[in-house]
Amino acid sequence: MVQIINTVETIDAVPHNSAARRSLYAARVKIHPKRGAGTFRNLKWLVMIVTLGIYYITPWLRWDRGDYAPDQAVLIDLANRRFYFFFIEIWPQEFYYIAGLLIMAGIGLFLVTSTIGRAWCGYTCPQTVWTDLFLVVERWVEGDRNARIKLDAARWSLGKLWKRVVKNVAWLVIAVATGGAWIFYFADAPTLAQQFITFQAPAVAYFTVAILTGATFIFAGYLREQVCTYMCPWPRIQAAMLDEDSLVVTYSDWRGEPRSRHRKKTDLSGGKAGDCVDCNACVAVCPAGIDIRDGQQLECITCALCIDACDSVMEIIGKPKGLISYSTLKTYNAQKAGIPVAIGWRSFLRPRTFVYTSIWAAVGLVMLFTLLQRDRLELSVQNDRNPQFVTLSDGSIRNGFTIKILNMEQRPRSFSLTLSGLRNATMAMVGIDESPANGLEISVDADELRAIKVYVTLDQHSVSGEIMPFSFNVLEQTAVGTPEARSTSAIFHAPKKEQLP
Repeated sequence: MVQIINTVETIDAVPHNSAARRSLYAARVKIHPKRGAGTFRNLKWLVMIVTLGIYYITPWLRWDRGDYAPDQAVLIDLANRRFYFFFIEIWPQEFYYIAGLLIMAGIGLFLVTSTIGRAWCGYTCPQTVWTDLFLVVERWVEGDRNARIKLDAARWSLGKLWKRVVKNVAWLVIAVATGGAWIFYFADAPTLAQQFITFQAPAVAYFTVAILTGATFIFAGYLREQVCTYMCPWPRIQAAMLDEDSLVVTYSDWRGEPRSRHRKKTDLSGGKAGDCVDCNACVAVCPAGIDIRDGQQLECITCALCIDACDSVMEIIGKPKGLISYSTLKTYNAQKAGIPVAIGWRSFLRPRTFVYTSIWAAVGLVMLFTLLQRDRLELSVQNDRNPQFVTLSDGSIRNGFTIKILNMEQRPRSFSLTLSGLRNATMAMVGIDESPANGLEISVDADELRAIKVYVTLDQHSVSGEIMPFSFNVLEQTAVGTPEARSTSAIFHAPKKEQLP
């Protein structure tokens, strides 16, 4: 503590404009990751192709929902407050499904991290995927690692300027396509694309594309690993998700040390040199620019490219693969102590993973059950408050109600509206020139909410009190399969007995 205080006092004593104070802040060292090859690199290629394909293609997929609903498979229809996902339609009052999906995503991320480390960061995080894509363009234009380092160090020339322009233009095209694909999720993609090109789209569409284009271009093109290290909170949170049975990329120093650059040196059994030949291949391919041989670090996204690089070197020098590998802390300690332990499926079966899996499955099953059992018809009733009742010329009492019928199916439906629990009552729809009756026929368009004003009238001889509970009942008439029915309670208000005519 004394040393820390003395250090702080020393720093405070240094002038603000001095070189000593400025040296406390290190500038970013640009990283030029080398193109890797191997199992994990191929897996990253596959994940990149699949995830980018899903992102760019999904808005263009069609799904036939009939004549009364949009045919875009995935659509966030903000104007009409709907979310369509293939055969599923989510209304605003059903937003708890979205909340459930977010909970499942969070628990799933905890589960994945506790079992195989930061696999999300290394393979499927958008920052990782788009950075990989931008690196493909960069290597195509400027060459692999050594060529890019040489180009950065070279003086500006026509050739260097041309390569920089081509690279940045290609990045910009990808960034614009990224922002453009995003807005297509919020409107009919072909229609919006035509409007966008002809400058007839809403201003918010151009603004959104501009923001996402800039973010993609800067984050994936220039910030790269800094986003993961300094901007993303997950590297700091994920440490709490790991334990001694979590798989992480690990350097087996008990086998690799001491390092030697001489391939012909006696191996570890001779007591002179470890398997690591200090070739720095693992460092060259790392997109974060770290040395995994220094142990677990905040910057490591567990992409496992260092495993591919090291295995290729071990194969060349005739050493066993796995000097850098996915391992658990428990396995690492056992192997370091000379106990031959292999990673098995039992390492994934532990209380933490059981808890995460149980919560994840429970939320999913509840959502699935409610989705399959959810109603496609809703009924709500609201009493008129001023006045609560009206006494007509013949002495009968009339109450007004606003009735809302929500048809959540993608076809028009007809319903019968009846009363129960209020003897001798009749009702009439306001604005319709028809005689009061015991029931009404109401049609509701597809995916629509219809509100109607209804007068319920009760003769004075049937009034039994100031407050009389009863129910409005709705029964589907144009049913496909089992007709839906709903019932909602209401209150009929009447004057006191002595106030009746």
